[in-house]
Amino acid sequence: LVRMNSAPFKIYSASAGSGKTFTLVKEYLKVCLQAKSHQKFISILAITFTNKAAAEMKARIIKSLKAFSKPALAGQTELDMMRLIVEETGITKKILQDRAQRVFEAILHNYSQLSIGTIDKFTHRIIRTFAQDLSLSANFEVEMEHQALLKRSVDFLIGRSGEDKKLTR
Repeated sequence: LVRMNSAPFKIYSASAGSGKTFTLVKEYLKVCLQAKSHQKFISILAITFTNKAAAEMKARIIKSLKAFSKPALAGQTELDMMRLIVEETGITKKILQDRAQRVFEAILHNYSQLSIGTIDKFTHRIIRTFAQDLSLSANFEVEMEHQALLKRSVDFLIGRSGEDKKLTR
């Protein structure tokens, strides 16, 4: 697992099965649990490549926070995570339990503010925000299937032939 650190954000690059999701969840939780506000998660953006990874990360964050607030019910993975966070942050277990409960409740009440998603959804959201500035129609669509896009482009060009002399030639 390689951590690249030259900006106020962190990038983790590693092969499959090396513990990226565990590390990302741990770092995410450390930021949330060290913050003065239990609403810190609202200002965090976590981006992954797949919907599956984003869903897994959200599920692990929720599961970990719930387990931290009630360690007697926690599984071994959550206990290991809790131990690491205590070691790496210096927060006592009791304070961690209390903060985890508050962050857990805040996330449940503001789940739509939990910004963990794919790079595709993130860029789509930015483009939609600036659609007018980019001279895009307000109801633009993003086509992910290149074959469908190619077919539409060919159909469009064929439809314009005869109208446009350069294109017809």
